[in-house]
Amino acid sequence: MKGLQTFKTGIIDRYIIRKFLGTFFFAMLLIIVITVVFDISEKIDDFIEKKAPFKAIIFDYYFNFIPYFISLFSSLFIFISVIFFTSKMAYQSEIIAILSSGISFRRFLYPYFIGACILALFSFVVNDVIIPPANKHRLEFEDKYVKTPVVYLERNVHKQVEPGLFVYLESFSNSSETAYRFALERYRGDRMASKLMSASAVWNKEKEKWTIRDYHIRDIDSLGHETLRTGASIDTTLNLDPSEFKRRDNFMETMNIIQLKDFIDDLKMQGADNVKMFVIELNRRIASPFSTFILTLIGVSLSTRKVRGGIGIHVAIGIAISFLYILFMQFSSEFATKGSLHPVLAAWVPNIIFGIVGIFLYRLAPK
Repeated sequence: MKGLQTFKTGIIDRYIIRKFLGTFFFAMLLIIVITVVFDISEKIDDFIEKKAPFKAIIFDYYFNFIPYFISLFSSLFIFISVIFFTSKMAYQSEIIAILSSGISFRRFLYPYFIGACILALFSFVVNDVIIPPANKHRLEFEDKYVKTPVVYLERNVHKQVEPGLFVYLESFSNSSETAYRFALERYRGDRMASKLMSASAVWNKEKEKWTIRDYHIRDIDSLGHETLRTGASIDTTLNLDPSEFKRRDNFMETMNIIQLKDFIDDLKMQGADNVKMFVIELNRRIASPFSTFILTLIGVSLSTRKVRGGIGIHVAIGIAISFLYILFMQFSSEFATKGSLHPVLAAWVPNIIFGIVGIFLYRLAPK
């Protein structure tokens, strides 16, 4: 009799996992098709105007747009999937039959969390392995055929390109890849060892070096004696690439976790003031898979109870909570970027708040 009960429980587990994953991928496919149709209608004029090849539109853009969209709205897909098929089970009295057979509500959640674990691993692999290279191709396509070229507007840039070596430039032209009013300062400890000042520095693509024009170099020895050198042109190699001045804010989407961590270390070394947004992105990628379990718990706890209005009410509540979760993510990011909220906490605040909500709803769920 005990073996029979175990066999029956196994069937229920497989039934729920199959429903969970099947509903998730069906909902994802349906929404992706609708989104792609709307995106084509929005960008068709740009494609025609800039003569984007049909092959590039399909393979360089939309094949790489789909993984990005999956990552962006995966929490919405998961929550709606749980709400939809669990509500259907509730209104067909399947949940009542399962709980009446002696299975506890906690045991009833096991297959949901197995499904959530599969989707969390799926989300992590997609976010860290598939999406970064896909986003690189997608953003390159957008820069070429959709968006206007990047114009670097910042002025008086001062950054450390390697320990003890600082670069200053008054402005930068993306079209000519030229830095104007260019300066290099080298320090040994707290003491300046040399300073180069020039009218401009131009990126040489063939040599992959910077050509510094009309320069003056002031060398300072350990005794404080100075010597001056001048010249019309000199080539130098720096840990500074012109692509850094052409990046859009979303270029971080092209990096995996390891690359993002290394980039954050470089930004800290340079003394950049936009480190927070990258730290948030790094921690968000770690926190995002955990949201799968939290949203699954909330979805099951909400949809196992029959309410007046049927499945539609559950789905509406599910969509509202999903967008509320996404909204919390945006708010916490803004508070961290422009306020005093710690960036690590900003990435985890939505999970903490909705985790508490999930536990509360679990206690209220019919047992």
